[in-house]
Amino acid sequence: MKFLNFLRGETFARGIHPPQNKHTARTPIRRLPYAEHLIVPLSQHIGKAPHAIVRVGQEVVRGEPIAKTSDWLSVPHHAPATGVVTAIELRPTARGPWTESIVIRPHAGATQEDLWGVPRDVDHMDPAEILQAVWDTGMVGLGGAAFPTHAKLMVPKQAKVHTLVVNGCECEPYLTCDHRVMLENAPELVLGMQLAMRATGAVRGIVGVEDNKPDAVAAIQAAMDATMADNLFVEAVPTKYPQGSEKMLLMSLFGVEIPSGALPVSLGMVMNNVGTLAALGKLLPAGQGLTERVVTIAGPGVSRPGDYRVPLGTPISFVLEWAGVHKNAANACQLVLGGPMMGQSVASLDTPVTKGVSGILVFQPEDMADRDGRATYPCIKCGECVESCPMGLNPSTLGMLASKREYEMMGQRYHLGDCFECGCCTYVCPSNIPLVQQFRIAKQVLREKASAA
Repeated sequence: MKFLNFLRGETFARGIHPPQNKHTARTPIRRLPYAEHLIVPLSQHIGKAPHAIVRVGQEVVRGEPIAKTSDWLSVPHHAPATGVVTAIELRPTARGPWTESIVIRPHAGATQEDLWGVPRDVDHMDPAEILQAVWDTGMVGLGGAAFPTHAKLMVPKQAKVHTLVVNGCECEPYLTCDHRVMLENAPELVLGMQLAMRATGAVRGIVGVEDNKPDAVAAIQAAMDATMADNLFVEAVPTKYPQGSEKMLLMSLFGVEIPSGALPVSLGMVMNNVGTLAALGKLLPAGQGLTERVVTIAGPGVSRPGDYRVPLGTPISFVLEWAGVHKNAANACQLVLGGPMMGQSVASLDTPVTKGVSGILVFQPEDMADRDGRATYPCIKCGECVESCPMGLNPSTLGMLASKREYEMMGQRYHLGDCFECGCCTYVCPSNIPLVQQFRIAKQVLREKASAA
């Protein structure tokens, strides 16, 4: 089997170097208590929403399945707390429209230990059993994409996978949840890698970590050494945004480019986030479901920033209050779910933390004045966006086409589909043109036209 050799010190072309602001990287993960009510949206991942299997008034135990699905591109949900189902109704979510959600009132003094699950002998599970077990956990990509993990690990019959690539770059400013997971849960990460390799047929695994996290590299290397395995590797790659994109990381590690419209599996590789595999390394042996995740709470408006282990369904208002942001102050702030480059703003403080939320950033009005207060000017053809685009696109031309609503031309002639909305072009634009927002609108229009055809 032909392997791709690692490149050391190489990186992808273009990109940017925004300020890191990773002030929470040295603070250990803390645990958030239960809110008065937890809101579990049925639709919180890519694919079809599962259906509720509980009723109002029913007692549930932390870790108990509360929503199931038979659809391949969907996952079940589990009770994030022991308590009572008080409602199944429409609630606001980060995805936009109100979504049917299961509302749970935790019992007073309820434990944050999972009480539901049957331990598994993961050492003797075959690939099909591992995939089913991953599906049962309700796991999706914790890096933010929220793509069902079992579907990502399910290799097409015509494909052959030789390498599992694990993304530990976390290139977005402010976010440090993956960094802390690599430091504190390295043994679980390595076990998750080994299980994912067995499920996909990969014969080697490699973790790519930006070189501004040497302590994470050392922790992972120590955990790998403890297994005595000779097919596990960790490599430091140059720090640059958007190094965390799968296309950019594969270029930095192996010097290869994923063809337009293709996936890493076309090159014999499967990629997962470090947080996802670390969670699987903990959940699969215990036979438990995903009930919590690590979230970075940071930004200039936070007085107690850090990485918190947050029960899924916790309202953002409760998270912010615990992190030192009063509700009245939060209403005047700009809230972003995820990182500042690719994250999305929050319309309601009642929005719950879901599986794909990696960060909650709080910016005060004065922090946003530099960009939000500036006027937008016509493109001056400076070429800064072209020089920064990691995909080698021409954002200037795409932006002008978007302003004229020439969406079909954007997709057919100028490769709009290759844009993964990293935001580099918007960040460097001296005319303050919201390029990436224009591209998102164009993609949405094209998707709606395609679905209506």
